Amino acid sequence: MIRSEVTRRRAVLVLRMLGITAAYYASGRLGLLRQVTVESSVVTPLWPPSGIAVAALLYLGLRIWPAIALGALLTVIAMSDGLTVWGVAIAAGSALAPVCSFLALRGVGFRTELDRLRDGVALVFLGALGGMIISATVGAGIQLLNGALSADKFWPVWSAWWAGDAMGVLMVTPLLLVLSRVRMPRRDDRWAEAVTLAVVAVATTAVATRSSLSMIYILFPVLIWAALRFQLAGSAPCALLMSVMAIVAGTESIGPFADHSVLEVMLNLCILNGCVALTALLLAAIVTEHNNIRHETELACEELAALVEELAPGPSAGGRSDGPG
Repeated sequence: MIRSEVTRRRAVLVLRMLGITAAYYASGRLGLLRQVTVESSVVTPLWPPSGIAVAALLYLGLRIWPAIALGALLTVIAMSDGLTVWGVAIAAGSALAPVCSFLALRGVGFRTELDRLRDGVALVFLGALGGMIISATVGAGIQLLNGALSADKFWPVWSAWWAGDAMGVLMVTPLLLVLSRVRMPRRDDRWAEAVTLAVVAVATTAVATRSSLSMIYILFPVLIWAALRFQLAGSAPCALLMSVMAIVAGTESIGPFADHSVLEVMLNLCILNGCVALTALLLAAIVTEHNNIRHETELACEELAALVEELAPGPSAGGRSDGPG
């Protein structure tokens, strides 16, 4: 019985690792559909595998790092049409970055519920902006060492690489953390408001990213609505939708991204996606933390009222009536 249980657990772990590898590779191929060339180097405005890797580590722990490394290696092989020492080094950097992000988040007591402001801040600055420095530095550094990149082009490529990996964590990881808490809908859920929000989000994002009037700022009232009313479950999907549609418009050079160079488009996408992700993540965390505090306060008041009622002296059983005898 013990041996069969151990075998079953190992089999489940292997299947999970294979699933993570497949998800990493598939999301990498998906991200490359909107690739751009910066100084002869291929980068993406949003690299989903980095977000998948961080979320997988937060779910399952450090033991699944080989799955991430294998997924990164397969992705690099597919991009370069072969296995080279340089490709292995780039894959190692891509795997090391989410591991360092995970260790940093675990070191500050990060909670996957993202129900505290400190968790949102930690994911932004440690998980995304900080951890992805490693992958960008290794990737751009390897290209510099093998002669594919000149020294004067290092920082533009590094910046684009870092921004794509960081945006992957900011956009994809919160969404995957929300999916872990998906439940069956109840009849009293705010379905009408949720559907209305979805329709408004799609329509507003389409107008903002495809209109030549530069109305990209109209995205933020919708994002605030989603965060205030549905917290991360509403803001994370909206943020990803806005990011993807903005990337599509940017790579097609339409709407507010028309008549701009590749570097200018990448810079605008980085700023937009960063602002969208920060608004969605931090505002949702603040609202969730406030709601939890209010709920705990209400419970404490109810318990205090019950205790006071229990300790309050009742009418004396042996007392006599003051009425006429």
